[in-house]
Amino acid sequence: MRQDECAQVDDAGHLVLSPDLAARYGIKPGARVRVDERVNGFNVRRTASQLAKLYVEPTTLCNLKCPICVRNAWDEPWGLMSDDVFESVVDGLRAFSPPPAMFFGGFGEPLFHPRIIEMVRQAKLLGAWVELITNGTRLTGDLPRELIAAGLDGLWVSIDGATPESYADVRLGAALSQVRQNVKQFADARVPAQRPTPELGIAFVAMKRNVADLPAVLRLGRRLGVSRFLVTNVLPYADALQDEVLYHCALRDNFDLPSIWVPRVSLSKIDVNDTTGAPLHWVMRGIANVIWAGNNLGNANDRCPFVEGAAGAVSWDGGLSPCLPLLHNHTSYLNGRERRSRRWVIGNVLESTLTDLWDAPTHRAFRQRVQEWDFPPCTFCGCDLSEANEEDCFGNPFPTCGGCLWAQGVIQCP
Repeated sequence: MRQDECAQVDDAGHLVLSPDLAARYGIKPGARVRVDERVNGFNVRRTASQLAKLYVEPTTLCNLKCPICVRNAWDEPWGLMSDDVFESVVDGLRAFSPPPAMFFGGFGEPLFHPRIIEMVRQAKLLGAWVELITNGTRLTGDLPRELIAAGLDGLWVSIDGATPESYADVRLGAALSQVRQNVKQFADARVPAQRPTPELGIAFVAMKRNVADLPAVLRLGRRLGVSRFLVTNVLPYADALQDEVLYHCALRDNFDLPSIWVPRVSLSKIDVNDTTGAPLHWVMRGIANVIWAGNNLGNANDRCPFVEGAAGAVSWDGGLSPCLPLLHNHTSYLNGRERRSRRWVIGNVLESTLTDLWDAPTHRAFRQRVQEWDFPPCTFCGCDLSEANEEDCFGNPFPTCGGCLWAQGVIQCP
């Protein structure tokens, strides 16, 4: 049975999902799911009660000094995930069925960890889908073949420029020629097939200084066998990076508002070229809710990708947070003002099981609050309360999410 046919309506009028589909999205009997109405249909959102993806931060160490990195704004100790912490993570994941996907990444270079191959191997033995992100500089020697042999399913490489100069301007301490050679070595070592494995992806951080390189990066990726591209905005952790952002208007436009407030503009598929570019740009910049080929661009607002994706994140020291933005204390800039984000950890995997932390009442309540999204629009409001995630004008307690750019579709992670 095809995936889009795995549901039926029973005699009582209830929509019944196939067991496979329900298990894949963590939907159990009695579960509360959110339903969004669409044109000619509706969308059933994944329940956040079942852990589906776990970000694991092997280390906060890195061999590069990138100006866009959060590590420049830290006053925290550096560290490597211990064997005890990782074993606790693996033991905890055994309690979940189906096994959650595991993503090795965070705020350091995963390949800096001396036991990263064994970490990938243990994660794969759980039956999980396993991915990893790297700056690509350490992808040398036997490491590509060892990662593939360990069962890695997907590798993401950060490439933010298409020329040696533009790349080195972002990735300080790295050379594009060497990274390109390393990625090619990895690609050539994959198991040959119509769709070789592991899958290769490129993550591109878009800024004023490098966005013109994006087409060339896409072409470079295709030559290297890359099948997935992720383009995200820069989050300014330093004051100087505020001049690099590309989303001033994106934070205000294309909200899914009732038509009595703003008109709805429905666009069919259309060529984007020299003839249509200017008119389409005007439409996208207008005060309207834009629907493009049936996809409402406003649906990207007020949706936490971590909670909606039933994800969690474990820091190198074992702390479990609901998302990557809450994994560490940090300072960034929003609307020209400094914004402090305080870390929120539900608990540590060395002291509690992963299931207990995932099902903790405070964690469940937080996930429900985020899915309901009763937060003020701090991303473009700019009052004093928006300068931190401590409280907001709606009376929400710490941690508040109204100023989170991930929830507005501006920042994204693989």
